[in-house]
Amino acid sequence: MAELSAIAIAAHPDDIEFAMAGTLCLLRAAGFRTHYLNVANGSCGSLVHRPAALRAIRRREARKAAVILGAQFHESMVDDLEVVYSVPLLRKLSAVIREVRPRIVLTHSPQDYMEDHTNTCRLAVTAAFARGIPNFVSRPQRRPWSGETTVYHAMPHGLCDPLRRRILPGAFVDTTSVQGTKLAALECHESQHGWLRASQGMNSYLRQMEETSRELGRMSRKFRMAEGWRRHAHMGFCSPDDDPLREALGRSYLVNRKYEKELTGD
Repeated sequence: MAELSAIAIAAHPDDIEFAMAGTLCLLRAAGFRTHYLNVANGSCGSLVHRPAALRAIRRREARKAAVILGAQFHESMVDDLEVVYSVPLLRKLSAVIREVRPRIVLTHSPQDYMEDHTNTCRLAVTAAFARGIPNFVSRPQRRPWSGETTVYHAMPHGLCDPLRRRILPGAFVDTTSVQGTKLAALECHESQHGWLRASQGMNSYLRQMEETSRELGRMSRKFRMAEGWRRHAHMGFCSPDDDPLREALGRSYLVNRKYEKELTGD
């Protein structure tokens, strides 16, 4: 049996660590090859450094975080605020998907507080959909792959959509056992301390991540720390009932019955 792989695709360096890193660690422990990709390079995230210097700083931080998470690092593709839903960027991301052949794709929520996040989500979904389409050419060109893949959407920042409405996770993943690793990976992004405090009111982005993890744990009514996920529709990706995250993580994965009831209207 071929080795299974999973990829986390986020907008900026530190986004994976905020919302996806715990699940990525658990998948690695479950035997998956794991991959780490930030579409944007973090070029705008500073009040001190100019873009060229900042790109290098944030690349070093992200590479260090990927090592801590045990994931293969993939290079970023564009500057911050240039994550637009475009064919050239879609071709680049499609090449990565075809190389990695992921059984699981972890990415942003379709609803989030900034466009780099939502556009990354759209690009990741389309790149996964186009993985086996021969007439869509990736750049660099890679052979199409028709294997099944399942896309999962992380919780948005603040656990709400841009209109402040609460977003419920479809499932919870128990990250209590890997919270230390998740925190250590987020700590690698030292350049973001001042920037997030000044630009987004985060007095401590480490504390913010911990508080979100605890809040999701409380919502689960079972776990102390958690990440939340919503599973993308299966059409064009996998079989209707495929839930490889649940299969891989077992008791660390908890379906949110409240979310399921809302889906069915029961």
